[in-house]
Amino acid sequence: MSAVFNFTFVPWFRSVAPYIHKFRNQTFVVAICGEAIAAGKLAHLAQDLAMIQSMGVKVVLVHGFRPQVNEQLKAKGHAAKYSHGIRITDEVALDCAQEAAGQLRYEIEAAFSQGLPNTPMAGSTVRVISGNFITARPVGIVDGVDFQHSGLVRKVDVAGISRTLDFGAMVLISPFGFSPTGEAFNLTMEEVATSVSIALQADKLIFVTEVPGIRIKPDEPASDDNPIDTELPLAAAEKLLAQVPAGQRPSDTAFYLQHCVKACKAGVERSHIIPFSVDGALLLEIYVHDGIGTMVVDEKLEELREATEDDVGGILQLIEPFEKDGTLVKRSRTEIERDAANYTIVEHDGVIFACAALYPYPEAKTAEMAALTVSPQSQGQGDGEKILKRIEQRARAAGLQSIFVLTTRTMHWFIKRGFVPVDPDWLPEARKRKYNWDRKSQVLVKKLG
Repeated sequence: MSAVFNFTFVPWFRSVAPYIHKFRNQTFVVAICGEAIAAGKLAHLAQDLAMIQSMGVKVVLVHGFRPQVNEQLKAKGHAAKYSHGIRITDEVALDCAQEAAGQLRYEIEAAFSQGLPNTPMAGSTVRVISGNFITARPVGIVDGVDFQHSGLVRKVDVAGISRTLDFGAMVLISPFGFSPTGEAFNLTMEEVATSVSIALQADKLIFVTEVPGIRIKPDEPASDDNPIDTELPLAAAEKLLAQVPAGQRPSDTAFYLQHCVKACKAGVERSHIIPFSVDGALLLEIYVHDGIGTMVVDEKLEELREATEDDVGGILQLIEPFEKDGTLVKRSRTEIERDAANYTIVEHDGVIFACAALYPYPEAKTAEMAALTVSPQSQGQGDGEKILKRIEQRARAAGLQSIFVLTTRTMHWFIKRGFVPVDPDWLPEARKRKYNWDRKSQVLVKKLG
């Protein structure tokens, strides 16, 4: 195994660990569109879902079958009919949907039964259990259109799904529901997944779709200046929905977004839209900080706050690489535990991405800002400025007139933000006694207005 692999793998695996811990025992509802299966992505999606489940996540898998039903209809010489973004399910379409659902369930169960050596599924045991978890009602007649055997979710068997998940199995749900009289209704994958996630109060609802997500400028084509918006607050998502046309086709901005908004408003913390075209999209979205698609959240996940003793491990993990390369002076765990209340941190989704400590010298009306650190994963996104602003606020609240830093490599960053160089003799007497003359750190001071 090459040294380059070791050098990249170990830091990567360590960076993933916080997410593994965070998501253990959480419930994810994953909705895979039928187009993904038609495109031959099922095997890799099954492997990724098996890995996610092996790391302690409870998975409910909802599959779509739009292209498979259309293919069956075409073979029978019957045209597919839609209205309001919903299939009009006549007797022929209902038969085709039942055939497609049975075939897909067989294929999905087979995909999770793989166990060949030297594959991601080797040694895995994934029990897939499906059942009549959905009670449905007819769509009825809308705007003069009779939807016949198309239905809507009336009730989700939360107890049955929860017991199955607690048993350690993956729950598989087809977009079918049954009335109390035993009548079958064809449902949409999107509505089933949303209803199940709300009923379970799932931690995530993930749509694996034909689209890459929601772009920052949804009405403009993709470009370097118009990337995917990786985090969309619920309020912004609702505003966007009010501006764009109703979602009739999967390619419409509102098509998946409306379900993400509905889920978040009903208590599902995070809803995602990710592309099946990218190999490993599920893993990238769940275990990488920025993800790959669009995540709709009921509030911003980033939090700027003062640290507690529970944050010591995260602070140590953040600053350790910078201590090793000499950018920061080494601090022991005991020292950080003792001074935890001095630290301000930026936390995002349970992971600390920036920190700094404030050490006041009241007799000199000043304070030192120490250990200012921003993770390489989020540099350039303004976390340093956020920390600096909060440190300045804390210093002003304590009645101090200035803050100072000691640095050997980042003086230009501080100078651009109002700091000026001074002689080390400027330091308060208590700090001057601890100054390392061999390190020759530059002292920079900023007066607080």
